[in-house]
Amino acid sequence: MKTFTVNGKTNRPFLTWLTEGMIHTFQKAGYEYKESPIDQINLVFNVIDPDRPRHFRRHSQSTFVVSILETEEKPENVFKTAYPYLIRSLANHLMYIYHQDDDIHLYFLTPEQGFYSMTHRTDEAEEVLFERIFDRLKPLASSQLVIDNHFNEDLIDDLLDGNDRTRKMYLSGKRLDKMNLLPAPFPIDNYLSPRDMRHLKKLYGIGGLSYGNLSSRENNDHFWMSASGIDKSNMKEIGRDILYITGYDSTKNAMKISIPPNITPKRASVDAIEHWMIYREHPDVGAIVHIHAWMDGIEATQINYPCGTIQLAETVAELVRQADDPSRAVIGLKNHGLTITGHDLDEIFERIEDKVIPQVPMT
Repeated sequence: MKTFTVNGKTNRPFLTWLTEGMIHTFQKAGYEYKESPIDQINLVFNVIDPDRPRHFRRHSQSTFVVSILETEEKPENVFKTAYPYLIRSLANHLMYIYHQDDDIHLYFLTPEQGFYSMTHRTDEAEEVLFERIFDRLKPLASSQLVIDNHFNEDLIDDLLDGNDRTRKMYLSGKRLDKMNLLPAPFPIDNYLSPRDMRHLKKLYGIGGLSYGNLSSRENNDHFWMSASGIDKSNMKEIGRDILYITGYDSTKNAMKISIPPNITPKRASVDAIEHWMIYREHPDVGAIVHIHAWMDGIEATQINYPCGTIQLAETVAELVRQADDPSRAVIGLKNHGLTITGHDLDEIFERIEDKVIPQVPMT
């Protein structure tokens, strides 16, 4: 049975009403409420103070945290105002709430810059609001992250300096930059202490925030992939900017990565499990590009699973499987972006240039 709890002070009347309604709704759906957190709690609603946002200290990577923040006025730019609270509270999701003309406006944000909203009008039954919130957050409570990395200093000599594939990845990163598809990495270290950064890296799988990734198959079992939290427009160093992925260890729930000796590696992108599934099933796929952009007329996931989860990877892999040509598929990730397969990176860019919409539609 999935477990959940509420953390933080809810002494404001609206937040008390909101959390009590969410507790009732999740219990009705079969989730077990805990008065205080247990080590293996699945879902935490973390109520935060705008002046002093505190994070819930996880004891397990399987714990998903939804921070909740209430304000009385709509800011000029909701995303720019709310996103730092997501980071400062080390959350997987942020519910940012403000009131206007007696209506309740809720914005949901993710670390990957997923951003969507809902409005609850005063003439609607309160149960409608809680059911809609439950539908939005259920994927969090039912997902399994794959964010651990198992590094081995055993990269063969011939690959220590990369090869033609990694050089093509470098050039492809430059192309993404010219297409304006690489938003500036969010300055996460400006909002977190060194201690919180270490905790974030250990339990959240993030050492920095940057957007989009590239990968290129090396052989039947291995592939190169851009690392997490780097400047994708300037990928050069093997083991830091570009990683050699050798597989997935299901017993440790970790990606296996071969690196050069005497290097401090960057972490693999959280999308590595998704790329691994696609390469394993489709031998004709030679490269994959993931961008936070959109294209018209594409198949898309219907559930907003978090990035880095088995569930999202399986959903995308299934849509690739259903494509007319899995080796040349364009799959939409709801409220997030695109995963594009191709025979090689050059072929992918030839297909998508002049067709990409930089703004992802949020629903």
